[in-house]
Amino acid sequence: ENKILVAQHPLLTVANKTATLVCNYTYNGTGKEFRASLHKGTDRAVEVCFISWNTTKTSSNSNKEFNCQGIHDKDKVIFNLWNMSASQTDIYFCKIEAMYPPPYFYNEKSNGTVIHVKVFFVLSLKETPIQTQEPQSAIPLWIMVAVTGVLAFYSMLITAVFINYWQKSKKNMYHQSDYMNMTPRHPPYQKNKGYPSYAPTRDYTAYRS
Repeated sequence: ENKILVAQHPLLTVANKTATLVCNYTYNGTGKEFRASLHKGTDRAVEVCFISWNTTKTSSNSNKEFNCQGIHDKDKVIFNLWNMSASQTDIYFCKIEAMYPPPYFYNEKSNGTVIHVKVFFVLSLKETPIQTQEPQSAIPLWIMVAVTGVLAFYSMLITAVFINYWQKSKKNMYHQSDYMNMTPRHPPYQKNKGYPSYAPTRDYTAYRS
């Protein structure tokens, strides 16, 4: 029984928009004319490009939405894709067909290759200059300066009043602590007398005569 088996790499990551997908195949028949095609999507609905060959010539064609070219080399077919976009990220299947002589047959279903297209955005400062704009304050600058000056003035005034009040309070407390007791005191020799220290002393010589 004639069979065509296809092997593909499971994943291709594309960073420069260019991919090379290799379809390795084995064939045990005696066909003379073949056709290889690359299909996009799980349902293989979109044919990206194809290549056909026989013993004398080779021809290739591509879908207008893709940039693709197929190359046949012994037991493999190489599909080169370029200028790929991120929207073209999908799973791709290789299909190998034996066209002539009859009977016609094609390869069994392969696992396919997921092509992941990465797109990097590079901005040129010359082409797209970046304009920086200072944020505008909702309050005009002169109003903010005036309010700040008034607040600073009142703050200094309140501080000066507080310091003056504190100095006066401290001075009054100092005078109160220096108050002297002015109550008359009796001489030292008048201690232990029966009359007050401020009473006049009697003259007893007036009664001797």
